[in-house]
Amino acid sequence: MAQVQKTYTAEFKLEAVHLAQTSGKPIAQVARELGISDTSIHQRRTELAEHGQEAFPGSGHQTAQEEEIRRLKRELDRVQKERDILKKLWVSSRATKDEISVH
Repeated sequence: MAQVQKTYTAEFKLEAVHLAQTSGKPIAQVARELGISDTSIHQRRTELAEHGQEAFPGSGHQTAQEEEIRRLKRELDRVQKERDILKKLWVSSRATKDEISVH
């Protein structure tokens, strides 16, 4: 059976880093109490130091630019599908152009 990866909110991640820095307890102990690995606290602490407020944007490690790229790719895909549908309609309408419809 496949193991499901847990996701945590930005608030949880910030709180985990804050607890590790201010509690006076070893990071391994804080991690056990929170039910996460000590490696994840180390990684989140590094992310927070490097990126500040933009460290945990949600849905993975996405910056504002990465999220904009994802949005634009989704929109491009949607527009291309619409275009393809319209192309198919245009091609099929050309086949009946010379025909006269009789009612």
